[in-house]
Amino acid sequence: MARRGAGTPFLLQLSLLLLLCPGGTLGCALVAVDPPVVPLGSAVTASCTVQPKLCRTLEQGKVQITWMLDNELMTGSQHQGMGGTEVSNLTLPRFNRTQAKLWCCVEWNGTKQRVGMAEIWAGYPPAKPFNLSCILNLTDYGLTCQWELGASSHLPTSVELKCAGSRTQAVTGCTPRGGRSLCTVPRRLLQLYRQMEIWVSLSNALGTAESEHLLIDPMDVAKLDPPALQSIQSVPFQTDCVTLAWEVARSNAHMELQCELRYRAPEDPAWALVPGIVGQAGTTQCCGFLFGTRYLFQMRCRRSSAQGYWSEWSLGRNYTTHEKAPAGKLDAWWSTGPTGTGGQLEVQLRWKAPRRQEANGQVLGYRVTLSPRRRGRDPPTVCNTTHTHCNFSAPAGTRRVYLSAYNAAGESAATEVILLERKGQPLAGLRVVPGGEHSLWVHWEAPSTPPAAYIVEWQWVSSEPGHCSTCWQMERDRATTTALIRGGIEPFQRYNISVYPLYKEAVGVPVHTAAYSKQKAPSHAPKLHLKSIGKSEAELCWDPVPVEMQNGFITNYTIFWANSMAEVSSATVGSSRSSFIIQELKPSTLYKVHIMASTAAGGTNGTSLTLVTMVLDDIEIQFLFFTLGLIFVLLIFVLICFQKNGRVKQQFWPSVPDPANSSLGKWVPAELQEELLQVPGVREPGLAAISTITVLERAAGKQPCGRCKEPSVETPSTFPALPQPYVRQEGPGAPGGGWAAVEPCRGRGGSSDTVQYARVVGDGYKGQQHVPPRLYLRSSSTQPLLLDASPKPYENLEFHLAAPEHDGCPEELPATFPLLQGLRIGGAEELQDCRAF
Repeated sequence: MARRGAGTPFLLQLSLLLLLCPGGTLGCALVAVDPPVVPLGSAVTASCTVQPKLCRTLEQGKVQITWMLDNELMTGSQHQGMGGTEVSNLTLPRFNRTQAKLWCCVEWNGTKQRVGMAEIWAGYPPAKPFNLSCILNLTDYGLTCQWELGASSHLPTSVELKCAGSRTQAVTGCTPRGGRSLCTVPRRLLQLYRQMEIWVSLSNALGTAESEHLLIDPMDVAKLDPPALQSIQSVPFQTDCVTLAWEVARSNAHMELQCELRYRAPEDPAWALVPGIVGQAGTTQCCGFLFGTRYLFQMRCRRSSAQGYWSEWSLGRNYTTHEKAPAGKLDAWWSTGPTGTGGQLEVQLRWKAPRRQEANGQVLGYRVTLSPRRRGRDPPTVCNTTHTHCNFSAPAGTRRVYLSAYNAAGESAATEVILLERKGQPLAGLRVVPGGEHSLWVHWEAPSTPPAAYIVEWQWVSSEPGHCSTCWQMERDRATTTALIRGGIEPFQRYNISVYPLYKEAVGVPVHTAAYSKQKAPSHAPKLHLKSIGKSEAELCWDPVPVEMQNGFITNYTIFWANSMAEVSSATVGSSRSSFIIQELKPSTLYKVHIMASTAAGGTNGTSLTLVTMVLDDIEIQFLFFTLGLIFVLLIFVLICFQKNGRVKQQFWPSVPDPANSSLGKWVPAELQEELLQVPGVREPGLAAISTITVLERAAGKQPCGRCKEPSVETPSTFPALPQPYVRQEGPGAPGGGWAAVEPCRGRGGSSDTVQYARVVGDGYKGQQHVPPRLYLRSSSTQPLLLDASPKPYENLEFHLAAPEHDGCPEELPATFPLLQGLRIGGAEELQDCRAF
């Protein structure tokens, strides 16, 4: 199986070679198309006849015929023909291709094999050529003709140039090559000085076409060689004429020629033409030339008896006419300044250069005098310059100056310039509109009194001083109300325009306006500055945009501001404003602000400015500082009062004894000294602040006040079990607490109830903050007594004895309360009775 599968491709390749070889299938079929060339879009009929006997490998099987138009499959009808042939017919109802190949194919071994082919062409008949023209070249006397073809026929087309003489048959003069539309008929087929008929013939499979027949004498269409200019000279006696001489070409010497002369100056936009010159004359004289002007001259010729072709223009020849003194008056404009030193009048005089037809050559300079020139005497010159402006000083009261121009041939007549005062009637109105990117139209309303002329003045506006140049022009037509400014106008630049009416005895007051020939958005926007800021508003200011950067008239400014929440607000102000106050802002909030400058052609945004509003306004800040200052002054005043007034000082800081220096802090019974040394934590007493002393004592049969409740009595279990009597001290002077002995106090009537113990509680000392100390005295027969002291440290301490209060009811003091006999507190006298407190 493997060998069989491997051999199958080889057998197929071999069969294909047999089909394609001579005598194979490619030669066993005949394809016929009727017709092979058809008009575009018409029907095409084709037939394919296959002879199986001539097609190898097709004799045994049935033949299946198919069609392919280029690569597109087509289906036709099939039947059996004579002699065992198979015939297939195909009809294409509308053939829309200009060229295609039609293939006849047979089915063999599952594939389509091409056995025959026919080519089909489609197109149109040739179009009629037009614009046939011919030129005879006298160098080789060949007639070169050219034409234009019509629409393409999409078919192979033959083109021929036919010619026929009056007594000869039509012949093919020439055939164009390379698809060109011109060819040359040789001299041997031409009949010079006789009429000939010439036309173009086109033909293809669908038809023929011919151009219009041209009847010409080949010599009538001859193109002659150009003449050569020999010399050019000016005619004397200060005229505007010149004499020219030329020579015709040798090939044209036997012909009657008609020539033309043309000339132009470098400033002229077009050539000036002088027709009707006889070629054989060789010389001619022409007039109307400007003095002192350079011209370029050229000449050409043709046969005078025919309307044939002109020769090429001859080589140019330059010539400058002779000069003459300038003629005409100069247009002048002036301005006068304040009188200088020595009573001199400062004059600024400007004028226009003379026109070319008045200059009569190259102007070498200008002269300004204060009086006219007389015979044999030249007036003094105040200005001699090559420029068109002059500043000079003239005597006060000068009303006239005289201006003249001169060249190499002489000096012009002086132009009288009257220095009139500017006090005449102004224009009734003035407006300016663009005339283009480089021009402006000025329109005005004439005053009621007709002026003799107008002065139109324009000046480029600059923000830098000293960079302004003024241009002007004079309109001498007194009836005109418009003027076109062309000189020095550039787009996106501002110009100030002024119009002065000129009267016979005065100069009118000028009317001014500004204009742009073209506008666009400003090049830059102004930079914002923060002038002031508060809690809810901010004042901004900006500098105007320089006039060179405005690119048009600023119509308005738009201010945009946005907070951190992207809430954007805006406001628009006029172009004359340079500051703006933003209101209704939120306190202590960050804002971003920018400005946009706009013209009629668009707007430009500036850089962003970041600002933060204040928490308080200036008035609130001032009030706060005023309040704090007032409080500070009051505090100082109160302190001074406390310092100076002893009664006030004694009221707030009383002088009390120091309990550290009392005998209570130092006295201990002798019999307890040894025991006290054995108590843990008992140390040598130091300075202590006595806050509470509790003396427990009960008088026999004594009852508490009926209005007050019996206070709770401390049990002995709350104190350490120490020998009695003693006093315990707690505080910084006795770390860990200590007990001191207290001498018992006996009551009146010989009561033998002794004081069980007294407790002294220290609550801080030496400048520490603590609660006011209290001294409680307790016995077996009385309720506790309270001794209040000042909250200050126990230096100069004073005690106040009061009965303890229970629910607002003071306890009655006992009649007799001998206590703390021999006790000293802060160096005070020994207390003999409790009531001494």
